[in-house]
Amino acid sequence: MYDYIKGRIEELNPAEMILECNGIGYKIAISLNSYDKFRGSPEAKAYIYHHLREDEETLYGFYDKNERWIFTLLISVSGIGPNTARMMLSSLTADEVVKAIGNSDVNRIKAVKGIGAKTAQKVIIELKDKVSKGAGGDGPLLPADTNPFAKEACSALILLGFTKAAVEKTVYSIIAKENGISLEDIIKKALKML
Repeated sequence: MYDYIKGRIEELNPAEMILECNGIGYKIAISLNSYDKFRGSPEAKAYIYHHLREDEETLYGFYDKNERWIFTLLISVSGIGPNTARMMLSSLTADEVVKAIGNSDVNRIKAVKGIGAKTAQKVIIELKDKVSKGAGGDGPLLPADTNPFAKEACSALILLGFTKAAVEKTVYSIIAKENGISLEDIIKKALKML
């Protein structure tokens, strides 16, 4: 329903913010990591996840789309609700969550308050493929955030006539194996694989 809300920060604490936009104050639940990034700014653009239940309506806000994307993946796992997912993103950054899932690091995930060993294993089993393949469509692909050339390589390959889905899958699988790889090497390897 909402993609983002941009406005003036009226109140900000580690758990929530009030963002005023056109005379309306939106109460938005945030993670500790987003709080650190919003802190010190008079204005903010918060990417929103609108959670609706019979008895409750809550806006969850994130500093960037990647954090929101990993939040939506986390809540897709049965047994993890929005507050647990927010706790995970307060204890670990989105990149750390992705790395923990990718490396099947049960201990790292279960170190988060409220997450037991079974839930941590379930998160890894259900999300490992999704994290390694990325969000698909227009969504961000988290493993690529650690390589500055990923988007540039994708753009170049798409301009060469390859489909976006095939390009993204290929580029991100290359980066997942060799994170520090150069732009030229990403493109060369991708051309061989496509």
